[in-house]
Amino acid sequence: MRDKAVALFKKLQAEICGALEQSDGKAKFTSDRWDRSDLSGAHGGGGDSRVLTAGAVFEQAGVNFSEVYGYLPDDMSEKLTGRREKLPFFATGVSLVIHPYSPMVPTTHANFRYLEVDNLSWFGGGMDLTPYYLFEEDARHFHRVAKEACDRHDSQYYPAFKKWCDEYFYLPHRGETRGIGGIFFDYLGKELNEKQDVKKESILNFVADSGQSFTKAYIPIVERRKGLRYSEQQKEFQLLRRGRYVEFNLLYDRGTLFGLKTGGRTESILMSMPPLVRWSYNYAPPSGSEESRLLQVLMKPCEWI
Repeated sequence: MRDKAVALFKKLQAEICGALEQSDGKAKFTSDRWDRSDLSGAHGGGGDSRVLTAGAVFEQAGVNFSEVYGYLPDDMSEKLTGRREKLPFFATGVSLVIHPYSPMVPTTHANFRYLEVDNLSWFGGGMDLTPYYLFEEDARHFHRVAKEACDRHDSQYYPAFKKWCDEYFYLPHRGETRGIGGIFFDYLGKELNEKQDVKKESILNFVADSGQSFTKAYIPIVERRKGLRYSEQQKEFQLLRRGRYVEFNLLYDRGTLFGLKTGGRTESILMSMPPLVRWSYNYAPPSGSEESRLLQVLMKPCEWI
């Protein structure tokens, strides 16, 4: 399963980078290959961080592949397995975050991963959309594509993973979600043992389908919105909302915390941070404004389809 997962995630990285370059029309991704040392000092795998900056559409886009291994610290092992001891692990995946210049184009995130800890293994991942100005057509399209990918494998996936996404990408200290959601799943196949490879294979196929649906969900939205005009006020609101993105990633995101606690490469882990961001004390948008409309949706997630 390791080899199949690695091949899938490398393929997804190449396909997603190609689609983003075509949509941007100006900038190209640079490749930064890196090696990692385990916490013990032994070689612990590596990865390929691909970053696009200063494009025509995208201010910064990062699409990372990693394949890392070694031993987990006691607290991380306990969190993942219930056993407080140093355990061997293997993890591979592709993760991406895209920050556009225009506040009319939403930020997006996706992650698809495979983990092994001692004798346990599972898949996780998902994709979500973070608009600055709400276009319901875009929200419905993004969710529709995600649902279609889920429904091809299990009709129960989308309602469960949509709910999980709304609950996961939530900032309790703000009382709002990070964006308008999508799908999020974790620990798929963890209950299966090594003799149930057929079921693990079906989960791998679902992860592949979800990963390949990402560009179908996001690129049409970019194409619809990248030519729209926007004001300085709207750009300022985008920078304020990016602050919420930073807060979530540093305080709650599992991938960020896992990478930092296992000696991951800091530059690649924090690739998700937006280049420009601001905070404004006690900010509240004008009542009845488009900014206020977005916040109302973020405080109470919608059923988009």
